Amino acid sequence: MDDQNKNLLLATVLSGLVLLGWYILVPPPEAPADAALVEGNLLPPVDAPVDATAGAPAATAATNEPISTATESAPDAPRLVIETPRVSGSISLRGGRIDDLALKDYRVTNDAESDIVTLLAPVGQSQAYYALYGWAPGSGLALDDVPGANTLWSAPEGATLSPETPVTLSWDNGKGLTFERELTIDDNYMFSIRQSVTNNGDTTVSLAPYGTLARHGEPQDLKNFFILHEGLIRESDGELAELDYDDMQDFEVNPRDGSNSETISVENAGWIGFTDHYWMTTLVPEQGKAFRAVAKYDPRREIYQSDIVMPTITLATGESSTANSQLFAGAKEWAAIRAYEQNGIEGFLDSIDWGWFAFLTKPIFAVLHWLNLQIGNMGWAIIGLTVLIKILVFPLAYKSYASMAKMKEIQPKMEALKERVGDDRQKMQQEMMALYKKEKVNPAAGCLPILIQIPIFFSLYKVIFVTLELRHAPFFGPFQDLSAPDPTTFMNLFGLLPFEGPEPGSILALVFIGILPLLLGVSMWVQQKLNPAPTDPTQQMIFAWMPWVFMFMLGGFASGLVVYWIANNTITFTQQYLIMRSHGYKPDVFGNIKSSFKKKPKADS
Repeated sequence: MDDQNKNLLLATVLSGLVLLGWYILVPPPEAPADAALVEGNLLPPVDAPVDATAGAPAATAATNEPISTATESAPDAPRLVIETPRVSGSISLRGGRIDDLALKDYRVTNDAESDIVTLLAPVGQSQAYYALYGWAPGSGLALDDVPGANTLWSAPEGATLSPETPVTLSWDNGKGLTFERELTIDDNYMFSIRQSVTNNGDTTVSLAPYGTLARHGEPQDLKNFFILHEGLIRESDGELAELDYDDMQDFEVNPRDGSNSETISVENAGWIGFTDHYWMTTLVPEQGKAFRAVAKYDPRREIYQSDIVMPTITLATGESSTANSQLFAGAKEWAAIRAYEQNGIEGFLDSIDWGWFAFLTKPIFAVLHWLNLQIGNMGWAIIGLTVLIKILVFPLAYKSYASMAKMKEIQPKMEALKERVGDDRQKMQQEMMALYKKEKVNPAAGCLPILIQIPIFFSLYKVIFVTLELRHAPFFGPFQDLSAPDPTTFMNLFGLLPFEGPEPGSILALVFIGILPLLLGVSMWVQQKLNPAPTDPTQQMIFAWMPWVFMFMLGGFASGLVVYWIANNTITFTQQYLIMRSHGYKPDVFGNIKSSFKKKPKADS
């Protein structure tokens, strides 16, 4: 077995084992059980208001009773309409809860008639999910002296919250404190909340503004996929934390309220919230100021909660104060989130799950996004990205293919060497190394193109799976969602027969593959034919099966990834053929293809 074939075999088997291991370790997600509808009390977002300068509780600590009570809104509770080009919904004036929000640009399925995506839902509906704001009482105040989840706010009659028309809610506690909450929303998914309080009473009071996100039960559409983070996400002074819902259940128990909770003190900048596959809600306090990020799980009511608690303020008679924060509630669009980060939200782009290979996934997606904007078709953008990657790694590929061509040239010398030294392995090794040095050949160079492709392949797989821009992205014909597996199938003769193919992810779908996986297998097989089949029977068998094993393994992957692999194989074949020709070796592709169909002679007994 010559060294070139050994190296090529090693690289091929290695890549196959890595892909097979990935496929085994990342099985299709199981359907989660329905989360129970939970009603009842929200846990307090803070045990006691905290003095930002000393980090100690204020003079009078909050009681152990909940600051906010999230009971079901009364049917006649007034609502404030939200209407923008991209979202629609409403805000309940009972608590001023942002609890009804739908994303106009996105539908549940790829069917144009399917429902638009609903992100937030009020208590009383399945999967209740909402944001609310309030003030934690400190010295001189009781719970009913500050606004909470059931406070009935006033709003201008007929008001609508839109990018052009901010709305101010107001509430007077009847004891000298007046509260206002100014709400604005931009053209995308960012709410701005300005909470203010004025003390017209006779005594000095202390209180702390907060914001809360509450999620009743785990989401029903969890992917539970190893490559994707779903759950709590938090940025605190440059440190990103991603915690699953199970992780929140493992927090230490807070004896004051019985919750499983974790509190992080943030000195300068950060945010906290919940992220789904494609959607996210995030509380963003004013950057550059200290706050506390609180994550809680209430096992009694199965409520997941994240809070931001701003520093305690002390108001003498006649004084006022304001607290600014933002709420992101929408789709994880790269361009929008990147713009928010550029406008001051530190690390916000990391809310997209770039994974361990962020140094690759981030630039890969940035280029892919740019190509899609230029071309207007994500499928062709993937092919364009493949061309750019091949250009980028061409110097290494050139050395590799040149070395492979050189190996072919010295093959007769290798055979003569084997005959001369016989079974003396040590001498054979010494003579081979001397020959390589003399001919300036690196036998390991043939592995480089395949080894380079492994991190690129996984990075692109991550990009295609996690980024919203690939969701429902069309290519042509039947390929209308590049984030989904190839919809064509052998079972219905690629759409010629009048019935649907097997369900994606099922065993039948793995067997009855579509057009793209078939093209992938053929492209790998043809690429092999640049070289004659190895003489070793074991190598022959592995090489013969490898393209078809990959074909079925990748058949259930996102079709965008298969498009990349086909384009990569095609470009690699072209490069390798031309480089070999330029070095005097003419690959007999058609001859090698013909020989692979010839009946192998039986070995002599």
